[in-house]
Amino acid sequence: MNVLVIDGQGGGLGKQLVAALSTQCPEARLTAVGTNSLAANAMRKAGAPRAATGENAVVVNCRSADIIVGPIGIVVADALLGEITPAMATAVCQSHATRVLIPVNHCENYIVGVPEQPISDLVAAAVQKVKALCAGEGCGKRAY
Repeated sequence: MNVLVIDGQGGGLGKQLVAALSTQCPEARLTAVGTNSLAANAMRKAGAPRAATGENAVVVNCRSADIIVGPIGIVVADALLGEITPAMATAVCQSHATRVLIPVNHCENYIVGVPEQPISDLVAAAVQKVKALCAGEGCGKRAY
């Protein structure tokens, strides 16, 4: 399974995801893409074997991902204080990958009906979902 972690700003969420996925899903081919170099470096330091930066890296890596994990803002153009370009959001949304989106209520995007939770709990839930998807549980790849 090709698992793509996308994060921006300081890369704190991506860092936590990479660290947890590296230990709990060792069979996954993990790639981290930061919308900026700070985020990419944070994920690289957390153990991402492959890391890249920027819009083109998001677009290219979305093509081969089986699972994309990140804050919900990665599907909203201009989210993360403007770091998510329309091309990035489109690439994530049009990817054949299953998306595991973390409901982070920041930057003028709020997900109603989802109670506020500590980031560590959200990361743990996302990692468990990725682990289940890697094991063949859940929706997995869509058949068109």
